Amino acid sequence: MRASLLLAALAPVASIASTCDPSFFAPYLTSNVSIVYARTFTPTETFEGPMGNYTGLPEYCALYVNVTSSTTSAYEFGLWLPTHTWNKRYMAYGNGGFTGQVAFADMAPGLNYGFAVVSTNTGHNSSVKEAGDAGWALNNPETRTDWGWRALHGSVALGKALTEAFYDDNIEYSYYAGCSTGGRQGLKEVQMFPDDFDGVLAGACAWWTSHQQNWDLKVALDNLPNNASHHVTAELMDILATEVLRQCDVQDGVRDNIIMDGYACQFRLEALLCSSPRANTSTCFSADQLNTIYRVYGNWVDTNQTFVFPSFAWGSEAQVSLMIITDDDSVDAPSGIAYPRDFVYNDASWPAENLDYATIQLSEYLDPGNATADTYDLRPFHERGGKLIHYHGFADGEIPTGSSIYYYKQVEKAMIPLGYDLDDFYRFFLIPGMQHCSGSVHGAPWYIGSANQPSALTGSNIWGVPGFRDTKHDAVLALMAWVEDGTAPTELIATKYIDDTPALGVQAQRRTCPYPQRATYVGGNWNQTSSFKCE
Repeated sequence: MRASLLLAALAPVASIASTCDPSFFAPYLTSNVSIVYARTFTPTETFEGPMGNYTGLPEYCALYVNVTSSTTSAYEFGLWLPTHTWNKRYMAYGNGGFTGQVAFADMAPGLNYGFAVVSTNTGHNSSVKEAGDAGWALNNPETRTDWGWRALHGSVALGKALTEAFYDDNIEYSYYAGCSTGGRQGLKEVQMFPDDFDGVLAGACAWWTSHQQNWDLKVALDNLPNNASHHVTAELMDILATEVLRQCDVQDGVRDNIIMDGYACQFRLEALLCSSPRANTSTCFSADQLNTIYRVYGNWVDTNQTFVFPSFAWGSEAQVSLMIITDDDSVDAPSGIAYPRDFVYNDASWPAENLDYATIQLSEYLDPGNATADTYDLRPFHERGGKLIHYHGFADGEIPTGSSIYYYKQVEKAMIPLGYDLDDFYRFFLIPGMQHCSGSVHGAPWYIGSANQPSALTGSNIWGVPGFRDTKHDAVLALMAWVEDGTAPTELIATKYIDDTPALGVQAQRRTCPYPQRATYVGGNWNQTSSFKCE
């Protein structure tokens, strides 16, 4: 690798004489595009975003752009252009859920690397708190298309043109980072527009839209209504989590409160069965309640034994609890109803209890917005030299880890018979104990500096991996090294900071390995990277 990839990423360029003003960009715009604002922010000025304020950043030109995508739809994007520290690289960031919001929280860390950074609102305006709401999609197929792929691709393409105009120079490398819906967006770009990015960092991908979105509703319905004999309470989910840790932790060779592979655990659920009808039912499960857990933690297999969607891994209980438990005793609007109601059936009164295999079939047929990223032959991306780093946490209780494993294996089936070695362009990392995109259970190391992660830490102006700005710890730098120097990642070291606060120091670190390798305990302090090896 060159002397320092990070130094290259931060190498200053000559001061830009161009003015950060709408009039400068106007000649590069078509009639369907307008600049909402363009202004320079100095390091002492604060950018006030919908989810937070950002200050202390390198000086940059901030643009906000509106694009009319059809007669009934439009999308917006933010583009930040560092005025003195551009590294001749371009980074796009993805979104989460059905959120219609520019990812300023990711753009700010990206700016610190020296990237020109871009993110879209996907064609509508809604907050992160409204990530499960898709009312905007009802009777609006064009906006679904914006969310599905068009807003990101269009923002990336126009953002590149504006970036090169601003600097009067070419972009040398283009990158992407996203998690959840952002992971899906990344895979969709790889599949539909392989020339958009040289490198893609995709986490916890919600790629199988036509199945996964319906799975969300299915597992919520499994635990409804709240007054049914099969209903599992939040308190019982806590008991389940404790028993899962007790049984599964030791099975991976070291009792360290981290379940290395929830799918490999031979979990005896019957250990939680109430011993008698008179047992304290707040501390054990009835047979009906155990059946609910079997359904939630079992693959969705439907008509004619058709596989529909994979199950959660053991160890994901903390987030699964949020997926299947609602304060509403009815099934009128449970978690997960938005996609089939607003996208597929396009009917605000569609009843959730009507979910069945026919819903899956219709979802596949319609694929509203062309959102599903289920192309497995990635030859165009590979042959243009693209690199893909894909990761997923084993404790993810929102999108089952098995969905990413399934995708990787489908790519294997499509490409290995054609003579391709996936390791040449696609590395997939499973992170034990990591939840959905960020955070972890029981103090498991989870932080790799990817999308959605810096904002999950406590502190100001956090970017990269504080204290470890290198290619082994920082997934962004690892991707850059692979694209630019041909150095493929043989491991990613995940970090857990004390109280998720970098200023307090490191609590633990652990190497994660490219699939199908796993990190195996070889002895010593399990909080140290040297205690595990990839094999």
